[in-house]
Amino acid sequence: MIAHIARQAIYNADKNVVAYELLFRDGKQNCFPDISPDEATSNMLANSHLSIGLENITSNKIAFINFHQDTLIHRFPTTLDRKKTVIEIVETIEVTQALVDACKHVKSLGYTLALDDFDFSDKWDTLIPLVTYIKIEAEFLHTENPIVTNKIAEFKKLGIKLVAEKVETNEEFEQFKSMGFTVFQGYFLSKPEMIQHKNLGASASSVMELVGISSRADFDFDSLNKVFEKDVGLTFKLMRFINNPTFNKREKIASLEHALKYLGSLELKKFIALLAIANLKGSKPIDLLVMSLVRGHFCKLQAELMQMNQNPPSSFIMGLFSLVDALIDIPMQKITQSLPFSDEVKQALCSQDANTLYGAQLKMCIAFEKADFATITQLSKQLKIEETSLYSAYYEAMEWAEEMKKCAS
Repeated sequence: MIAHIARQAIYNADKNVVAYELLFRDGKQNCFPDISPDEATSNMLANSHLSIGLENITSNKIAFINFHQDTLIHRFPTTLDRKKTVIEIVETIEVTQALVDACKHVKSLGYTLALDDFDFSDKWDTLIPLVTYIKIEAEFLHTENPIVTNKIAEFKKLGIKLVAEKVETNEEFEQFKSMGFTVFQGYFLSKPEMIQHKNLGASASSVMELVGISSRADFDFDSLNKVFEKDVGLTFKLMRFINNPTFNKREKIASLEHALKYLGSLELKKFIALLAIANLKGSKPIDLLVMSLVRGHFCKLQAELMQMNQNPPSSFIMGLFSLVDALIDIPMQKITQSLPFSDEVKQALCSQDANTLYGAQLKMCIAFEKADFATITQLSKQLKIEETSLYSAYYEAMEWAEEMKKCAS
């Protein structure tokens, strides 16, 4: 019934992910699919990708889900966990008494409601008292329009949480934050906050040496040892990554030499790159690192699905470092001058050209983050990967990233 699900992050004012909006490929207008009211919930769940569990897709965070009119009237949301679900009332519905009654019933059961894509129309007035969130796209937020400013002031007095959607830059984020918005959705976190004349600090030198080691075809164990001898804490962090039970359930690894013998050079290179990106995070939100981890693992899985034997693990490293400009607030063009990557990887990081192999893999990551289903379909044909395999790989990458996050925190 539901072929595929994608998620979009929802942030608080500290730029931390507090929820995800789930979008359904086969649902009407990306809503939860309309079903007949007598259809058994258990069968629906069993036959869909929801069988993997909403909590796995949302990393146990709240799920915002769009519901269409008929699905709401049939009270279908009541099959979902009320503590982990926000019911989004989509902008295309017709506000009828039956719909209002259904929303009142769902709210009385303890569910949280949200108005999606609010357009400042009076037709929503009967639903305003029922909702906790109102989502407004950035293009409607004109501060010089008295209708907009008056409505926002009214919502704030009512205690309604305002969500700014399609926030694409840090400047927009700060603007809407100053207007009283406390929740944000958009691609702004993946953009660097440009700071003039900023350079890589001396503390990044060890990180760059690690990146260099992980990017070589051979493996220079002596060079690796010299880097870790300068910072004993790096060795401890690397051991935490390697000994994560998600990856290594069999043998406790206690040293670099042991890791090399047990893992082999290719896997150890991946963990070294992982350690490097974790050390570049600084004061940035942890979820920006999680996005990097998801991209790295997803690109690695794409390469495997394409039967690419990679040493060094170029797809993994490319995905992992694709948000490094946002992590350290330096333009990607400048960063890649210091990174010992191949020209093909550098080109993908700087241009994201989908006509190149690495560029297409990176574009696929971005398409999943934006729930751009049309681009996913197009790129799957270009890369000759089954769509179902891609969705499974992305879910695996999300779970892997959450486990690695525990080691980086």
